[in-house]
Amino acid sequence: MRVLFAHGFEGGPSGSKPTYMREVLGWEVTSPIMSELGWDIESQTKVLLRCIDENDFDLVIGSSMGGLAAANASSMRSDYDFRLLLIAPAFGLSDSWEGLSEDEIASWKDSDLRTYRGFEMEIDLDWNFMEAAKRMSWPEVAHHTTIVHGSKDDVVSLSVSETVSSISEIVELVVIDDGHRMKKCLPKLEGLASDLMSR
Repeated sequence: MRVLFAHGFEGGPSGSKPTYMREVLGWEVTSPIMSELGWDIESQTKVLLRCIDENDFDLVIGSSMGGLAAANASSMRSDYDFRLLLIAPAFGLSDSWEGLSEDEIASWKDSDLRTYRGFEMEIDLDWNFMEAAKRMSWPEVAHHTTIVHGSKDDVVSLSVSETVSSISEIVELVVIDDGHRMKKCLPKLEGLASDLMSR
């Protein structure tokens, strides 16, 4: 199985998900550094498009913001032959980023800077991050897609995946008992991918 994996905002190319795919499932995994061209969703989508244009993949998998980038890449490469597996994808990014208030968003726009403080990183984001998110938060996927999302996700609401699956006949939603880190999805990946590839 030739896989392109897009990690989330705070993830990395050698995180637990791509490592599991390589070492346990034996998949051939390409996992780029998603922030290579920038932190915004447009730049991260370009990273995936470059990979898709240069290689053949059976499956494109994206986690959280990487899932949103994968969905955007699908919408821009509809004539390519692959499937999408999205893990807690960050659809609706512009509406949900850090749960910001209107005042906080206005302050970010005025100053053109907001510092994101995560688990292990601190990143200065300019306003273009939000502008890109506004343009690219709800792409229409062009490939058969399975979304797996945790019922206890407190970072990206399950409701965004429910919305996407309800408006597309080629999107199937699988809900599991998990939070945003989606560790419980790892043993399910092989079965999910097998079912998806047969569609």
